[in-house]
Amino acid sequence: MWQDCAEGQLVARNGDTYMRLSGFLSVALAVVSLAPGSSMHAAPAAPTGDTAAFAELAQQWQRLPVPSVSNCVPDYGPTAVAHKAAELAAFKKRLATLDRTGWPVATTVDARLIEAEANGMEFDLRVLRPWARDPSFYATVSAEQSDVPAHEGPAAQPVIDLFRYRYPLSPADQEQLTCLIGAIPALLNQARRNLQASHAHDLWAYGSRAFREQADALQRLEAGTLRMRTLHGTVVGTLDGASEALRAAVASARAATDAFRDWVASEAPRRVGPSGVGKAQYNWSQKNVHLVPYDWDAQVILLTRELERAQAGLRYEEFRNRDRPQLEPVNNADAFAALSQQRMRKLADFLIGGGLVPDKPFYRDALMQQVASYPSVEHRNFFLHALVREPLGLYSHFYHWIELARLENEPPESSVRRSAPLYNIFDTRSEGLATAMEEILMDAGLYDDLPRGREVVWVMLANRAARGLASLHVQANEMTLAEAGRFHAEWTPRGWSDPRSDLVAFEQLLYLRQPGYGTSYIVGKLQFDRLLTDIAQVREQRGETFDFGQFFRAVANEGILPFALIEDELKPPAPAR
Repeated sequence: MWQDCAEGQLVARNGDTYMRLSGFLSVALAVVSLAPGSSMHAAPAAPTGDTAAFAELAQQWQRLPVPSVSNCVPDYGPTAVAHKAAELAAFKKRLATLDRTGWPVATTVDARLIEAEANGMEFDLRVLRPWARDPSFYATVSAEQSDVPAHEGPAAQPVIDLFRYRYPLSPADQEQLTCLIGAIPALLNQARRNLQASHAHDLWAYGSRAFREQADALQRLEAGTLRMRTLHGTVVGTLDGASEALRAAVASARAATDAFRDWVASEAPRRVGPSGVGKAQYNWSQKNVHLVPYDWDAQVILLTRELERAQAGLRYEEFRNRDRPQLEPVNNADAFAALSQQRMRKLADFLIGGGLVPDKPFYRDALMQQVASYPSVEHRNFFLHALVREPLGLYSHFYHWIELARLENEPPESSVRRSAPLYNIFDTRSEGLATAMEEILMDAGLYDDLPRGREVVWVMLANRAARGLASLHVQANEMTLAEAGRFHAEWTPRGWSDPRSDLVAFEQLLYLRQPGYGTSYIVGKLQFDRLLTDIAQVREQRGETFDFGQFFRAVANEGILPFALIEDELKPPAPAR
């Protein structure tokens, strides 16, 4: 029975790859083994350091960040959190004292990744404390697969990934969901206690949104109209054939979610403290968790310059195209459907034909499953304004889905790298590379027959720079989320961004909840450029030819790692500059 499961028997890791309660979560959620393995690089024959001790610690690490759970309800109370902090301190001490003499580079990189994740757990325990500050942390129902390897932002575990199930639900899945969804009222009651001392105003003022979406997902599940995006296409969630126990659990969870949403909204006016973590803590997280070499001040300079470059690039393109017809939106559903399909096929052919992506069916399918449907005029946000003018801009960013297909079908040899790094450490690598792809493909000739389409690339880059800059000022408590949204929209060209839109609110709230995510699109892109520059420079000085396709494939084959760790494996010493 679900109620008989032992407390604390969670064995999976990852903010998106979800925990399995011993004895009852039997579906194939992506459980990660953290035993060390070889990477794609040849390893020295006889390491002399404590590789066996590292293997043991890696196994411990897959359990340590996971909360204790009883009857599907995780415990984020003060006593449980203090216990986790003590466990983490002991773990970090053991990891730091390992003898790494003679280790293969790949194993050293795996250890550094776990160190960064452990620092992420420390940052959560010491600074971010989402269970005690952030109401949105307790929204645990997910109705679509993220395009990055894990859900963006912190969430209580286990997250209920409705899109991972097959519908109609099997008896075993019904039993599992009865427990997980049935635990939502108790979790939200616990949240009211845990959040009593929180005064992070913007987390409260914007916090009810997640529960509106959770209630809507549960209502659509009941109605059989829940359409969920996945790597393999759309999944429709339904309770057809479901037990009365599951139906009752869903109804109870929806009622509890509505009540919690109303409570958050009513509490927001009296929660009046700052919400950002401040510059010093932001810098600590960027350096020690995300392994980013740029602090808050440097990121302001870099994103300002990138905003200026994007704005200037757009104006140059407009001048170049001055005698061509303007890029108008496609406002006919049939015409858009034909355009959308054609552009995705064009992108897939370009990536595969250029040797950037292997010619394998699952890569092409990963893209074709994401062909967008027609967005009605009244519901267009920033990305949809771009999409209906030239889909290739947004579709280039959909390189994300190639990465997810690679993780599923051709995972890294190192088992440590087969799931997303915890605490959104994947952000600069995943979002940065996807953002870089927009400009890489433009420069590589994707728009040679579509010159007006290049303008969309610059508009999208300006938007990413503007929203990242705003997020920096929010973390420094120099802007509220409302002010950030206005800045974000003001510096997005052509009026495509509305500061009152759900999209802007979602993005700026995410970047507040997960420090560094808002800047990761630009910072990661710049780190990719830096790595390319160093390797190309060394090759040129050696009299060797630099092959961009080979370089790109090598980066992809490293797995979803922070660029600092990819550099450790790929980059030869480069001249100072």
